[in-house]
Amino acid sequence: MKSFLSPPSHRELLPDEKTDDTYRQLRWQVFVGIFIGYAAYYLVRKNFSLAFPLLLEMGFDKSEIGFAFSFNATAYGMSKFLSGGLSDRSDARKFLPLGLVLASTATILAGTAFGMSHVAWMAVFQFLVGWFGGMGWPPCGRVMTHWFSVRERGTKMSFWNVAHNVGGGLVGLVAGWGVTFALSLGLSKELSHQAGIFWMPATIAILTALIAYLLIRDTPQSCGLPSIEAYKNDYPPHYDKNSEKVLKTKDIFFKYVLNNKLLWIVALANAFVYFIRYGVLDWAPTYLSEVKGYDIKEVGFAYFIYEWAAIPGTVLCGWVSDRLFKGKRAMTTIIFMALVMAAVFVYWKNADNKLIDSIALVAIGFLIYGPVMLIGVQALDLSPKNAAGTSAGFTGFFGYFFGTSILANIVLGKVVQSLGWDFGFGLLIVSCLVAILLMTLMHQREKASQNLRAARNSPRPSPAET
Repeated sequence: MKSFLSPPSHRELLPDEKTDDTYRQLRWQVFVGIFIGYAAYYLVRKNFSLAFPLLLEMGFDKSEIGFAFSFNATAYGMSKFLSGGLSDRSDARKFLPLGLVLASTATILAGTAFGMSHVAWMAVFQFLVGWFGGMGWPPCGRVMTHWFSVRERGTKMSFWNVAHNVGGGLVGLVAGWGVTFALSLGLSKELSHQAGIFWMPATIAILTALIAYLLIRDTPQSCGLPSIEAYKNDYPPHYDKNSEKVLKTKDIFFKYVLNNKLLWIVALANAFVYFIRYGVLDWAPTYLSEVKGYDIKEVGFAYFIYEWAAIPGTVLCGWVSDRLFKGKRAMTTIIFMALVMAAVFVYWKNADNKLIDSIALVAIGFLIYGPVMLIGVQALDLSPKNAAGTSAGFTGFFGYFFGTSILANIVLGKVVQSLGWDFGFGLLIVSCLVAILLMTLMHQREKASQNLRAARNSPRPSPAET
């Protein structure tokens, strides 16, 4: 497996007259590849939450469902961290499609009658879905750091980051349409939900994995091109020729990740941002159907608008961080999280107006995914590019294990089951405040880093933006 995934060797540089055209073409090609590939990961990422209302009808309670679903986020967080170390030493072209096929297969199994028969089996299959799903982000982070420079990364990653909103939104529509279509054929309610929620999205994801493999390339050097830093004349602080070397696993984990104090602050903030992200999203089908009386098609549409509202919001967030705050991510995150807190409050206190529910969900989706994206960018900015996957995986582990598995799935499920929805929403509000506080600690640090990078880069002309 190691030799199969090993990154391709650097090729001899292409002639100068071919460099610009080849770079321009391949940058767009690899961007499309990781975009559709990562979007497909979200077709098989959170399908189980759409089955919550059915599972409640089958006799499971919220604590049991939350416990089983927590294995998805736990495995995802662990995998994202460990896969980050592996992907930093692997060919992204192979790594991303491999994980997607395996996650899709696990999703198909999770949607069988056997996979939904007992809490223990639900937990096992959700662990597998989460583990293989964690293989998606690290190779994308590797591609972004090798093909896009520091000055453009916030904006470029904001466009790429909406891939999971595209996939996450489409799975709601696909599931709603698939269940309705299966019911019209006379299938049982349980079988119709299995087909629409699990099997159909997984099949689409497998086909997408094949397309992603055809498009993605690992690094510019493997295609006969110079490094992105040399091409764009955009050198991060402390960059040197050793930055292009594949690092030892020990150095990646202990020198550049676990001993990075700023990365710990960012990772902790990520846990609270993810608690809000998935505390709202994962329990939306249950909250809307149980409290507001939504049916499966209305729940699917709510899922869709929550995810797709994030597309313009994420792009705006990346633009604000690059253009208005000159790459200082923390201040942008602080502003967006303050607005998220207000939107969560409206979603919570609205009584029975579905239009206001929709507006609140649009606002939360529009605002929350920008901070999610920027924290990922901060992780990349705080590490050498050949440790980027591990750094992103480290922050992702905090987001998915502590923020999603522990807080959003287990704690929120138990709180809502025992104390009611008001206490659950109170926890979400507190989480917003903690995230804002942690990002405030990062703000002054970013100012010093910006000054260092400005001094490092010379005023030599760089190639035109592509």
